[in-house]
Amino acid sequence: MFVSKNNFYISPEEYLEGERVSPIKHEYRRGHVYAMTGAKKPHIVISSNLVRRLGNHLDGTNCIVLPLDIKVRLEEANCYYYPDIAVTCDEREINSTDDFIFHPSLIIEVLSPSTASFDRGDKFADYQTASSLQEYVLVTQSEIKIECFRLNAEGHWVSQIYRQGDELELTSINFRCPIEQVYQKVPGITL
Repeated sequence: MFVSKNNFYISPEEYLEGERVSPIKHEYRRGHVYAMTGAKKPHIVISSNLVRRLGNHLDGTNCIVLPLDIKVRLEEANCYYYPDIAVTCDEREINSTDDFIFHPSLIIEVLSPSTASFDRGDKFADYQTASSLQEYVLVTQSEIKIECFRLNAEGHWVSQIYRQGDELELTSINFRCPIEQVYQKVPGITL
């Protein structure tokens, strides 16, 4: 995410209006707009592998997988983010035609060197303001490593790291798969 060149406040309504006609995507955080850069091939392959597997797994359920172009609205944090993948099981979202969702249960971000610290820090803190969020997943693209943060029964976020040979588990949607399936055909990754 890159900082916009302007330093003036933009309202959420102005952001949405501009975003609907913009040729590039921007994220919105507390009155400031940030241009997004294009993803590299490993990022795209990982996202595609996950979207395909999650979509197949969720066929016949009331959950939908939303890749890349859907914004998540975080009212309490005053943000709009474009996660790599969002899953929602909320009926209000399934029937909505908005270009954003309010109620994600699962968010997946594929880390890149320029965004990793923000994705782990401030962005994760902002995502935690979504009361529906049960899991936040960070996928490393340069090695086989996935970190899953889960909200436990006591209301604390607990981290679990998956590596080569492990089975990835996403409890929010009752999903399991060998981690190698996430990294299948990713350039630079040896399985």
